[in-house]
Amino acid sequence: MGAGVIANVLGAVVATRWFTARRGLVIGLLTGSAAAGQLIFLPTFASVTTHFGWRTTVLVIAAAALMLIPLVALLMRERPQDVGLVPYGETGAPKPAAAPAVGNPIMLSLRTLAEAARKRDFWLLAGSFFCCGASTNGLIGTHLIPACLDNGIPEVTSAGLLAAMGMFNILGTTGSGWLSDRVDNRVLLAVYYSLRGLSLVYLPFSFVSFYGLGLFAVFYGLDWIATVPPTVRLIGTSFGREKSGIVYGSAFAAHQVAASSAAYFAGLMRADLGSYMQAFVLSGLMCFAAALMVMFIGVGWRRARPAVASA
Repeated sequence: MGAGVIANVLGAVVATRWFTARRGLVIGLLTGSAAAGQLIFLPTFASVTTHFGWRTTVLVIAAAALMLIPLVALLMRERPQDVGLVPYGETGAPKPAAAPAVGNPIMLSLRTLAEAARKRDFWLLAGSFFCCGASTNGLIGTHLIPACLDNGIPEVTSAGLLAAMGMFNILGTTGSGWLSDRVDNRVLLAVYYSLRGLSLVYLPFSFVSFYGLGLFAVFYGLDWIATVPPTVRLIGTSFGREKSGIVYGSAFAAHQVAASSAAYFAGLMRADLGSYMQAFVLSGLMCFAAALMVMFIGVGWRRARPAVASA
């Protein structure tokens, strides 16, 4: 529950409030920081767990999280208006921040979700993010190391593989943020999901050699969280700055539901069928479906009627 509360939704809210120009790049940097943490912590935690047990690892994680509390309390502010600034990329005098909504925050979130659910774009974004969750932390983040163990690759080496993916993820996510400020975000998402689908279909056949698995780590790592900056920008464009945090939170909930489902059903397939192949290929096919979905965001189903000429 703690990990779910402190999710990358906060990073999306911070970037939307503080940046108008270069927002995609900032989201890419904030999201890529998760990959940087993965790069630093995963091999360390794998070694600590091997020598001292998982309880020691959890205590180290808790201590690292507690160290962040004074930094956030002392240095961070809610909005640029709190320190007399305007969002980066805007000009003029700082405008007063909008008054916070009055009422129960849970009911406010539900009302905003109900409004967003009336738009087709919300379901396309949430559906594509559902496929994203089923192909990232729910599947690869949970089952890549067990799949490596099935193929004779030791735990620490497997964790190092995930860390290498994190290193390439920093590059991929930062580059995705830079591109999302310049390229049609729907096209970016379609490319990302298509490439991820190809890499997941290839994954069951990459265990035959360490080089093949290394190729997957590079290819998939560049694409792992690259979908976040274009998705956040599309939500901000479709639903506005003030509501984008709640709408993105709802879409991210769909992401996490898919992640939990993928974590469970991939393990079930492994137990019943003796292999992860079916789970990896099915997830790749879901990515191809997501690539198709995102191309319909912002596209009307009906043709515009010709204007009636005035008399």
